[in-house]
Amino acid sequence: MDKVNIGVIFGGRSGEHEVSLMSARSVLDALDPEKFKITQIGISHDGEWLVGENILEKMTEGQITGLSPAALFPDPSRHGLFLIKEIQSHEVLEYLVALDVVFPVLHGTFGEDGTLQGFLEMAGVAYIGAGVLGSSVGMDKGVFRDVMLANGIPVVDTIVVLRSEIDENIDQVAGRAEQITSYPMFVKPANTGSSVGITKCHSRADLIEGLLDAARYDRRILVQRAVNAREIEVSVLGNDLPEVSIPGEIRPAADFYSYDAKYKDDNSELLIPAPLSDEMTKRIRSLAIKAYKAIDCAGMARVDFFLDRDTFEIYLGELNTIPGFTKISMYPKLWEASGLPYPRLVDRLVDLALERKADRDRTEWRYKN
Repeated sequence: MDKVNIGVIFGGRSGEHEVSLMSARSVLDALDPEKFKITQIGISHDGEWLVGENILEKMTEGQITGLSPAALFPDPSRHGLFLIKEIQSHEVLEYLVALDVVFPVLHGTFGEDGTLQGFLEMAGVAYIGAGVLGSSVGMDKGVFRDVMLANGIPVVDTIVVLRSEIDENIDQVAGRAEQITSYPMFVKPANTGSSVGITKCHSRADLIEGLLDAARYDRRILVQRAVNAREIEVSVLGNDLPEVSIPGEIRPAADFYSYDAKYKDDNSELLIPAPLSDEMTKRIRSLAIKAYKAIDCAGMARVDFFLDRDTFEIYLGELNTIPGFTKISMYPKLWEASGLPYPRLVDRLVDLALERKADRDRTEWRYKN
């Protein structure tokens, strides 16, 4: 059989650029070169698409000299990746490779939020993960919360404020937050992951600082009641008929599962499987499927829950449509513990992307009377 041409895109214009590079390394190690012809595509902090030898290593080291600019076009008749070359002071396109499927290993804005997915839809290229709707709703924690409430899925008390409101009267915003909950509370950007821009606030001074920090990363900011909770996660895989892994539990080394606790501190614990009753496990897996379907997710997602230690209530925290893929990330580890090792997981994701593309191609785009 012919090899599948797969483009692995990493880096990107977000605060999770470095996490994306770590995830990409693990994905590239898992892809079988006997099955796939792999093209590595890096996106710089400034948004430039690049290709070239040892690109992942160069981007990890912050050295992108010697790499070549590249482009993918939204025109489906120009199906493939092009090099951009300069010849006699003119930029010239040179066809590089056709792409059967794209694996966007991009966390955060401009990669996980539906923007890249919309571009790939226009280009007519199959891609791994959720579509435009699932990606955008899953990314925006404020909209996601509203969709969960509409579907009867419990979430933590939250308000959404705008950066412009913080700029105009930050004390008024703090007063609104204090009306919904007492301290401690969390402040987080609506559209980031990897705990970028999240602050746990124990006082009005912390809250002011947290609001200003979160506003650096997004124009929509969440203030959320803190729960004395265990952090439970499950991995979901599939399109119309998704499956759920066994649950895992995170015991962070810090006060909460911050960026440093995730990627820099080896003292955080991952308990797989999570020590839960059969009834609680069943409830969490059922809610994960319900949330996954509610936003029309596809391909994959990691679904995070809070289990209140005092009341034993379950709250859905978020649904991550492009979860971390590093060797220590929960998403692949949960599937491995559920009987699906990393290389087979990646193969399955490619199959799901091609399946989704085939289903999408059945749609008629011209009205026929």
